[in-house]
Amino acid sequence: MSETAKPTASQPLVEIAKLIEFISRALVAAGIPAADAKQVAPLMAESDARGGDAHGVFRLPQYVKQIEGGTVNPRPNIRVVKSNAGTALVDGDNALGHLVMKRAAELAIEKARECGIGWVGTRRSNHAGPAQLYPRMAAAQDMVGIYFCVGNANLLPPWGGTEALLSTNPISIAVPALRHPVITLDMATTNTAFGKIRLKAQRGEPMPEGWMIDREGKPLTDPKRASEGFLVPIGGPKGYGLALMIGLLAGTLNGAAFGRDVVDYTVDSKTPSNTGQSMVAVNIAAFADVDSFKQQVDEVWDVMKSSPTLPGVDEVRLPGERSGQIYRERMAHGVPLSDGQRKILDELADRLGILRLQ
Repeated sequence: MSETAKPTASQPLVEIAKLIEFISRALVAAGIPAADAKQVAPLMAESDARGGDAHGVFRLPQYVKQIEGGTVNPRPNIRVVKSNAGTALVDGDNALGHLVMKRAAELAIEKARECGIGWVGTRRSNHAGPAQLYPRMAAAQDMVGIYFCVGNANLLPPWGGTEALLSTNPISIAVPALRHPVITLDMATTNTAFGKIRLKAQRGEPMPEGWMIDREGKPLTDPKRASEGFLVPIGGPKGYGLALMIGLLAGTLNGAAFGRDVVDYTVDSKTPSNTGQSMVAVNIAAFADVDSFKQQVDEVWDVMKSSPTLPGVDEVRLPGERSGQIYRERMAHGVPLSDGQRKILDELADRLGILRLQ
């Protein structure tokens, strides 16, 4: 077991099955139909299982708050408003983002089977967890999956500017292999996702330098002062440019929020966020023999892993490899929850009148 999965006095482990049951109970108590809760809960728990602690059960109290505040529609009419052979636009009707994106991913896969590629955009959606959840759905169907979205809070100024007009705007790409796990890139266009900063604040831990800067451009390491600063883009102006273009493709193109229209759902639970996302599925069979391609991906994996390492580096890792290790550990042993996180979930359970997380 790695340190991420070792039980400690402050972080006892919770079985994934129990986490799914608790999330489902809470969502149903908040007004979500049981059938929808059963779709969302496993996706949220998978976030924790894969090490995305800032995107899983951590978000549950905020989701409940949004449902109660009316910005998340508990009984939505998620529908396709535009459709062509290889494309579609889905209106989420302010549903939980996981429901919207699951529908969008399934539709993109369906179109890719017919056309070789399927591109599905969403509008009037909500936060949908870590980016990698949805490309992995395509990879499981012998496709390449690509996902990108407009983040739910503006924390990044344009390069050289001082007004936060952009979000983390993440992107994920999943490519299946034959012998090896799916190679999965999942990254924000900033050096960190803001959820990790909120998690640091909740745990009373400092941020590393390079995550945020203050309004004078100096490093900011106190997560409780995050509102005083900005996130730092990856690669300087290159990260800013990537965040901008993803915003145009996942937000503007879909008729979703971008720029000054983005709503920070962590502080505003009354205004619909109109979150925009895009899912692309590419059918490998449209380009190559599937098994031959996946075998070549295996070879790429082996070549990368065979690279001699720099001093102090134990091994070369491929995108998603560490997440896969965490997933195997946590599926076997459970997810660590801090005392602070447990307290918040206990309070939520008591308020909703449901059984606490066991």
